[in-house]
Parts: sequence; structure tokens; C-alpha cells
Amino acid sequence: LPGFLQVSSSFDVKDSTGKVCIIANLTAAFTVEYKSNGQKQFAHFFLPQNATTQPHSSCGDGNTSNPILALSFGAGHLLRLNFSKTVDKYQVEQLTFRYNLSDATLFHNSTEGKVMEASQKSVIQAHLDTEYRCINSKHILMKHVNITFSNVTLEAFPTNGTFSRNMTECSEDMVSTTTVVPTTPKQTTAKHTTSQVPTASPAPTALPPNPAVGKYNVTGTNGTCVLASMGLQLNITYQKKDEKMGLDLLNFIPHNTTASGKCDNTSAFLNLTFEKTKIIFHFVLNASSDKFFLQGVSVSTTLPSEAKAPIFEASNNSMSELRATVGNSYKCSAEENLQVTDKALVNVFNVQVQVFKVDGDKFGAVEECQLDENNMLIPIIVGAALAGLVLIVLIAYLSGRRRSHAGYQTI
Repeated sequence: LPGFLQVSSSFDVKDSTGKVCIIANLTAAFTVEYKSNGQKQFAHFFLPQNATTQPHSSCGDGNTSNPILALSFGAGHLLRLNFSKTVDKYQVEQLTFRYNLSDATLFHNSTEGKVMEASQKSVIQAHLDTEYRCINSKHILMKHVNITFSNVTLEAFPTNGTFSRNMTECSEDMVSTTTVVPTTPKQTTAKHTTSQVPTASPAPTALPPNPAVGKYNVTGTNGTCVLASMGLQLNITYQKKDEKMGLDLLNFIPHNTTASGKCDNTSAFLNLTFEKTKIIFHFVLNASSDKFFLQGVSVSTTLPSEAKAPIFEASNNSMSELRATVGNSYKCSAEENLQVTDKALVNVFNVQVQVFKVDGDKFGAVEECQLDENNMLIPIIVGAALAGLVLIVLIAYLSGRRRSHAGYQTI
């Protein structure tokens, strides 16, 4: 079935003496979010059979650098696996995917046309002198990118240049050893959007619209201590009963969302509940800098009936997001993605938030996010360039007129 069942590709990396330091057989399917005429789209594609090992793939020197497997394909796309090891284990310390949105064969009608990069840490781990094997789908969720690996056998730092006889099995295979065959995604048009990941079709699939913006607050002993305005979307990747992977997108509807929480002098919680889904935002105060920031996000929800585990819970308490000076508000018109785990993202849209020192229901002075500042710089730079061009033309014109007048003498 062409374009439906993908065969694993084989790669290796050797040092200058010809000794193998990385062996890998794998299939990788990509789902990438991009924009077309202002609308979000999905592009779906596989790592092709003609992907090549790049020259900057390396075995490292053992002291200051570690082995790297870098695979290139298409019009400037690069998948890079950075390996490291401890006393008894090796791991893919960082997975990076660089993709070129100007590649029209994959990103149909893309209006961005730039090179983007997404990465994730600690995605694969195995014991030294063992082959890592993962036949079932292993789903890696990154910002705007989902990568699903399957039929994977790899080993870093092999002793004899070939796969070891012993094996480290991934957790996905401990449930079932049935090979997952990618199929075409299925979506619904309600506020919940579910799909199967991945798909072999490169045709883009429309995402649900951006969530509506709601305004929420938490009242403490001294009045309002959290004031927030944002659109909220939850993105969950889960395992289905048939061992395939599913994707659940949930938009919070403001008038059906309840807000609660609590505050003290250095900590504040905003709890938002929509139907059977709850998201808790934990803000803290950095007293030395007099700034507040988002330190933690916790998520709990009920997944679709096809999910193997119906209840999903996840949390991340080591964030440093949505930062602003106490008394001011943090604001970002651009979409921001808060990564809870490799299976859960909280996407916030048109966010404005103020914590600890709030004057009733009014936001204080605005501190713009870096994304918005960058977007504002572009028209300023373009305008300055145009103004400079006009000035150059004007100077050239006046200089030309002066020369022409100098050619006439009074008789």
C-alpha cells in the first residue's frame, strides 16, 4: 500500500577510524502545525526512504562532545538526535526537528516561509550494551510539532559496531507488540477535536478555531489577587484501546467555565474548570526582583471513550512563564504554548494576566511578551527602511537639480 505502510530506514554514524558509534533503524511520522492565509493547518508526512545522514553527524570526542545522528530530507528539513551516556545508560538527550515552511510540497499555501525549530529533551533511554527497541508508536509532542516513532531499533556506543544481543524494551511495547499502522485522521467539529496520529497523507487538515477569550479573577483577603483574560485550549496526546495514538483538542468556553483559587503573599492559584476538565495555574512571587511568574500548571480531564485510560492527569511545576513586575500586567497577543508534559500542552491566546497587586478589575501597565515585541519591530524596521529610501531619492533629486542650475551662467 504505497503511502500507507512505511518501512524503517537504516542509518549509522562512524568515527574517523570507521568504528560505528550509532546504529538506527526507525520510522518517523511528522504532524506540523503551520499557517495558511491566517488559518491554522496540519501537514502530515513521513521521514522518507531517501533521507541522508548529514556530515555534522558525529561520534563526538568522548570528553567535550557526544554522538549526534543528523538526518536531512526534502527542502532543508533536519531531524537531529543528540546522544549522551551515564555510568550504565545512554539516552537521546535532545531531539530537534528543523523544518522549512517554504517547502510547498509539504506545507501547502504556507504564508510564513521561514525555517522553524522544535526540540524535546530525554525522549529515549536504554542500558549500555543493549539494543533499544520500540515497535509500537512512541509519540513526542513539541511546540507546533508531533513526531511519532515506530519500528525503532537503535543503539549508541555499541561495543562491537553491531546491535548487542541484550535489549531494552520501551514502555509502549510492554503493553502490546502489535505494530501500529498509521491511518488517515478522523476529526469531529465540536469543541472537542479528536484525531488519530499520524497520517500518511500530506494534505493539510483544518484545526478547530481559536478559543474565545474569557476573563477570570480570584479574590483574596485584600481583594482581587489574580486577574486574567485569555483564550484557553488543551492539547492531549493519549493511547487508544487499539494501541494507536489519539489527539484530543479542547477549547474552553468562557461562559461555561468556572474560576476559583486562593492567594497568599507569595503564591496564587487560578483554578479553571470546564465540564470535566480542570486546569490549575500556580503563580509565585520573586521577592528579590519584585516580579510574578507562572511556575506550575496542572491538568486533569476525561478523555474520549476510545482512550485506553479514561482519566488523564499531568503537571509541571518548574516553569518560568508569563513574567511581569508586580503592579503591572503581562500581555501577549500571540499564541503561547505551555508544555506540561510530552503528552500535554496548554495553549493560551491573547493572554493578559496580573497577580498579587491588582486594582479591582482593571489591569495595570502592560509588559509585552517578546513575541509581540518582535512582531511590532517588523513594521517599524520596514517603515524606517522606506523612509531612508525616500530620503536618498530626495537627496539625489535635489543634488541633480543643483548641478543642472550650475550649468547656466548670467550673460
